[in-house]
Amino acid sequence: MATKGVQTHLTPEEYITLERKAIPDAETVRSEYVNGEIINMPGASFAHNLITSNILSELHTRLKGSPCAVFANDMRISIPTAKCYFYPDVGVVCDAPRFEDDVFDSLLNPIVIVEVLSPSTEAYDRGEKFAHYRQLTSLQEYVLVSQDQIRVDHYRRQEKLWIFTDIEKHDEILHLPSIQCELPLQDIYQRVTFPD
Repeated sequence: MATKGVQTHLTPEEYITLERKAIPDAETVRSEYVNGEIINMPGASFAHNLITSNILSELHTRLKGSPCAVFANDMRISIPTAKCYFYPDVGVVCDAPRFEDDVFDSLLNPIVIVEVLSPSTEAYDRGEKFAHYRQLTSLQEYVLVSQDQIRVDHYRRQEKLWIFTDIEKHDEILHLPSIQCELPLQDIYQRVTFPD
């Protein structure tokens, strides 16, 4: 489960300093930051990692030659209006990426964010985290992928509204119009087995 860290309040600057010091240390738990509080992120299951890798590789292949780039879960997203920092499982940025500073490790303008759901973080990803992500004016699509069953929840920005679509069949396709890309669910869930 995502848990709050020991210290209860840090400034964004203090958090960034701690995160940048922690990156080389493989034993340090990666953490996200929400308005002064550090949230420790748990490790991921095999299915979670496999789904993340599938999505990353499929998007990378499909976006070759486009102005878009795919990034994985070590790219931090900064949301200055909410004083938040998150590490999405997969994301896409198009055209020139914008960063918070000249260290180039806190991205400001993702167009697509994908989170693979874990039992301990699902409510957080669907609720508070999505509320913060919606403050990114660049964000056009938010995708939540279940690791326990075939199910993808797709949210697409349409002016001030977010349009929801759920996809639950192995032969269906996730359409990502903001990046002109389609991902068949059979590719997202390739080699993933589910509990009985």
